[in-house]
Amino acid sequence: MKIVISGGGTGGHIYPALALIREIQKKHSDCSFLYIGTEKGLESTLVPRENIPFKSIHITGFKRKLSFENIKTVMRFLKGVSDSKKMLKEFKADVVIGTGGYVCGPVVYAAAKLGIPTIIHEQNSVPGLTNKFLSRYATKVAVCFEEAISLFPKEKTVLTGNPRASEVLSFSGKKGLKALGLDEKKATVLVVGGSRGARPINEAVLKTMAEIGEKPYQMVYVTGEVHYDKVMEEMKLIGNPANVVVKPFIHNMPEVLAGVELVIARSGATTLAELTALGVPSILVPSPYVTNNHQEKNADTLVKKGAAVMILEKELTGAKLIATLDELLVSANELDRMKKAAKSLGMPDASERVYQLMQQITAKK
Repeated sequence: MKIVISGGGTGGHIYPALALIREIQKKHSDCSFLYIGTEKGLESTLVPRENIPFKSIHITGFKRKLSFENIKTVMRFLKGVSDSKKMLKEFKADVVIGTGGYVCGPVVYAAAKLGIPTIIHEQNSVPGLTNKFLSRYATKVAVCFEEAISLFPKEKTVLTGNPRASEVLSFSGKKGLKALGLDEKKATVLVVGGSRGARPINEAVLKTMAEIGEKPYQMVYVTGEVHYDKVMEEMKLIGNPANVVVKPFIHNMPEVLAGVELVIARSGATTLAELTALGVPSILVPSPYVTNNHQEKNADTLVKKGAAVMILEKELTGAKLIATLDELLVSANELDRMKKAAKSLGMPDASERVYQLMQQITAKK
């Protein structure tokens, strides 16, 4: 089978795509893949690194207000559709799967117009413009949150979960913490603001450092590469507590996640898929700078189930953060309850569900 995957811009669109590809490769080593993205997106680096054939089209997203730039975007979309059709015909694609980002627009639309079966995968509780548009043309729509089902055509929408969740389950134990030089017997908090970090989270965490140094728990503090040097300057002035390890970025994040008791993070879809798959309680600080405020709505799903505590960025302070940490970490019963709640939301068979959906639509071809 020849499978085309498209998704780009952020890791939240790319990591589920790569997880799905790896799952299909386990089942069918003879499958061929082509990944269509953009040259400027993160996918242009991550996908070739996985030895997956990669081609690009030039496309930009729509502005939400009237803009001359939108006229250019329409022209780029039409050119992207034309280029995608050529790539799909040349590759002889059997199925096309879009995992989000505006690059999926012309690719999935082109496939639909060529009569190729298509799936779009929406990771968030609130769909973006591209997937809302594509839902009219796609054969099936796969979603990760029950709340998203009503926002797509009912007859073609299926709850599958996020393929990234299936992948992180291969990690367990304290191996990741041991590699960081941490005490495997101590409760551990992981702070991470995404691949680039989050300034407001960094500012709040820095204000807790003196107190964290006196706590019986330890911390892995991932600043994001952009903020690392500035954070380390502050840490030199404050003094780096012995129970805090500071890193700009962690490549083996699932391995570290598997060994921690609590996570402080943004509430992007991939992060939540990882947390719920592993059953890790969390303090979520949604980014207010995303489309349709979807991160707050993502976080609210976990909060309602008792799997997380949410602190809005405008309410985030060092004092509130340390008080929340203490409240959760001193109560083993509360953490255990949150862990069970998080685990109940996980969909460890997400990759299998998307794979079965793909089998279903290609069998009808």
